[in-house]
Amino acid sequence: MPDYSALERSLDYQFKQTPLLVQALTHRSFASHNNERLEFLGDGVLNFVIAHMIYQNFPKLDEGEMSRLRALLVKESSLCELALTLNLGDYLILGEGELKSGGWQRPSVLADAVEAIFAAIFLDAGYQAVEKVTQHLFAQRMANINPQSVNKDAKTQLQEHLQARKMPLPLYQVLRTEGEAHQQTFFVECVIPPLNIRTQGHASSRRNAEQMAASLAFDKIQQGKAK
Repeated sequence: MPDYSALERSLDYQFKQTPLLVQALTHRSFASHNNERLEFLGDGVLNFVIAHMIYQNFPKLDEGEMSRLRALLVKESSLCELALTLNLGDYLILGEGELKSGGWQRPSVLADAVEAIFAAIFLDAGYQAVEKVTQHLFAQRMANINPQSVNKDAKTQLQEHLQARKMPLPLYQVLRTEGEAHQQTFFVECVIPPLNIRTQGHASSRRNAEQMAASLAFDKIQQGKAK
């Protein structure tokens, strides 16, 4: 069995039942006993825990604002970013076809695995355990969010932030595309030379890849502020 200790350290959680983690990382292309059912459960678990965190941290937001904030935090691109910080692609168990087509770096596959992992933790140790892991992984993101900017996409937020400081706009360039024409993955780089920031995003469309790269760049700026 592979060594999952590094992943567990990143999660700040050690599984009692390792087979649950293995199932969470198993794509349907590999076996019938895969992470699809866990993904279903994890979607509900994560939505509830994030909703609870928003309710506690933003007492002045109304229902609509809280819903938009939750959607921002649990959308596919956000979960894919989280998967990248966990190096989750290194642990995915994929069928031969998915491996050849780069499934280990496909945003939808990574996001589904993240949801499945939250379900696995819930089944392994209950609500308090999954709440603790969620707080660990989302605390910085939650702290960096400006509720007034919830309706703005990542590229807009990044552009406005730089313009307010009279800095040049970020540069976006497509590094490469992978996969068949009907199932392509775009790899896009976002560069902010004055801040020495260079990030990469990937998604099934150039626009979404740019959004991911912009979000990662903005996260770096926010983390720099916090230091």
